[in-house]
Amino acid sequence: MKQIDITHASGSPTVLYEENGHAIYWLGIDEPTAFRTNTYLIRDGSEALIVDPGNRAFFPQVRGRVAQFMKPETVSGLIVCHQDPDVAASMNDWLEENPDIRVYTTPRTQVLLPHYGRTDYRYVDVEENPALALPSGAELKFIPAPFLHFPGAFTTFDAASGSLLSGDVFASLGTGERLMAGDFEELAGNMGFFHVEYMASNIAARGFVASLDGLDIKAILPQHGQIIGEEFIADAMQWLAELHCGTDIIYPELS
Repeated sequence: MKQIDITHASGSPTVLYEENGHAIYWLGIDEPTAFRTNTYLIRDGSEALIVDPGNRAFFPQVRGRVAQFMKPETVSGLIVCHQDPDVAASMNDWLEENPDIRVYTTPRTQVLLPHYGRTDYRYVDVEENPALALPSGAELKFIPAPFLHFPGAFTTFDAASGSLLSGDVFASLGTGERLMAGDFEELAGNMGFFHVEYMASNIAARGFVASLDGLDIKAILPQHGQIIGEEFIADAMQWLAELHCGTDIIYPELS
């Protein structure tokens, strides 16, 4: 995945990967705060899947960027890694665009999504359906990330591009204009600001890293902060596996 420098107000979707009819776009949210959120779209033939659709306040912007390369009403699915409003609140807006959109999520998240006000949507349980075959022959794998930070959190691995769309895992806080991380020490500090308080424990972190063994990960696309390119993948995995967070900090005598 190439290095990309952008401004948050660029106004256009950014192609992160495109090959053999399979593409990933960063839809870019203009949020000049350290808690900037990222929304992505995976497009493959007749499938167009928005990953973590985001805050309702930014729906017009995200929709507008989608509209630059496809009809928004043809978005076919939403991948919702957990139920927090910065991830999921615009779900209802996308349902207004296309009532037949499929919502891919876990049973624990599905219990809470109806609190946004709608229950009339097509729910796909990613625990019962841990892989999704796409028209090009590419495949998405849904990988649990329990207690990082929600019990029912999960990530999505796009095998064609080697991209791990990681939700809150590997998220970082920062206000820079670089989409791609360029310095791992700086990135680790910014990830620490988020993970130490939000993630449950080192056991949860190590268990998730172990579950990724064998995957050829070339990029990590988190829901907050900078994208992590291939040169920093090993460092990021080691950082997360060694992280002390959550209950490790609150109850140090028990960890």
